[in-house]
Amino acid sequence: MQFDMVSVGGGFSGLIPACRAAEAGLSVAVLEARSEGRYPCSSRYSTGVANVMGLPIMAEPDRLFRAIMDGSGENAHPGVARAIAENGKRVIEWLSQQGATFTQRALHHDQSGQQVLAPPRRATVGLDWEDRGPDLFMQRLEKNLTDRGGAVMRGTNVEALAVKDGVCVGVEATRDGEELRIAAKAVVIADGGFAANREMIAQYITPNADRVLCRVGPGAKGDGIRMAERAGAAIGRFGAFYGHIHHRDAMTNARLWPYPHLDAAAECGILVGPDGHRFTDEGRGGVCMANALAHLSDPLSAVLIVDDAIWKQEPAITTTVPANPTMMEAGGKLTTAPDIATLAGEIGVPAKVLAQTIVEYNEAIASNDFTRLTVPRSVRRHKPMPILTPPFHAIPLCTGVTGTMGGIVINEHAQALKPDGSVFPGLYAVGTPVAGLEGGPRAGYVGGISKSFVLGLLAGEHIAGVPIPKFA
Repeated sequence: MQFDMVSVGGGFSGLIPACRAAEAGLSVAVLEARSEGRYPCSSRYSTGVANVMGLPIMAEPDRLFRAIMDGSGENAHPGVARAIAENGKRVIEWLSQQGATFTQRALHHDQSGQQVLAPPRRATVGLDWEDRGPDLFMQRLEKNLTDRGGAVMRGTNVEALAVKDGVCVGVEATRDGEELRIAAKAVVIADGGFAANREMIAQYITPNADRVLCRVGPGAKGDGIRMAERAGAAIGRFGAFYGHIHHRDAMTNARLWPYPHLDAAAECGILVGPDGHRFTDEGRGGVCMANALAHLSDPLSAVLIVDDAIWKQEPAITTTVPANPTMMEAGGKLTTAPDIATLAGEIGVPAKVLAQTIVEYNEAIASNDFTRLTVPRSVRRHKPMPILTPPFHAIPLCTGVTGTMGGIVINEHAQALKPDGSVFPGLYAVGTPVAGLEGGPRAGYVGGISKSFVLGLLAGEHIAGVPIPKFA
């Protein structure tokens, strides 16, 4: 069995380069481990928002480039960052030609104009992907691919990369119990990150992998990253992830993820550990708080504290599914008390310590001086609110891992690199399995959909030898 290119993984990261290469006349196949017609995967589960570090993907390229470099703490590969920034508008135009329908919405109240695959998910708890924008567009991409002579080979488990004289020449796979050797001039690793792999979570994020929530499809096992490493590709830049904070019961109650999450309320209130002290800067946003939770000695030991004013305002400040009241409707417990001492007793936190933590926090807000806090609080993006209005509320927390960061090191064409920095001929990586764009001290997140869209298009064009327009 032989193709010009194969994608390992059937989400957006695999379908888009395959469609672009087939459009250019190449023989292509997408190798998908799941056998269902509409196989579950992270692309289908996504909200379909194409943003770059929170900015609209069609924003001015220099602005996007600067956002990637700043958000990653200057850890991003400049060439890859520039490729993402310069091709955002073009990829939306190409996807629209392929049948994608986009609408616009605000990712946050200060970030309007986001491109979202339509129809977007409904404002409901739990998963809501069937016949939503990402699901419909995946079906359209598959039809486009097969209409152009490409194949989607469901139930195909890729076991290893085939390498000859330092060049990737195909894959070794199994299908229906049969061993397959599939030759290809180019192989694209596109099977997602490793959020569903407890061993890799323990290795790269937290040793308490059984105490964090997997917030993605079941196929994100990190197989592509591990195969690439065994074949001799460079991998690295692990440690951070993209995710959200959830009610602790989401660990056992599927209705409490992926929505509602608690980011909006937490960005106004405070997170405290079992000792009653704050342990993170809530002003840095939900992704940073999710990472901070994961790095606690017990990621299930923290609680969110808000007053009634914050809790009543939460539906107005969130841009997704409001936790108030849907969290309780889905089975998540909200602990409520008339005063802080009673609340502390209810949640098992030292009452005097929690009271002092809140007093100091309120004083910092009143004086607009957050530098004296043991854990300083930033205010540039998320405005803190004092915890003054009874009754007071506490919510037990867990961290949900959506997109892992780190993986296969690539260049601006999505080509995999070797440890010495040279190109690994025949091997490409697209989407979540790539390194070199995200992470850093602020766990900067470029955007999983955007990485799939742009890198997928660039990989398909590079494999097909299509000239790539340069930003003027």
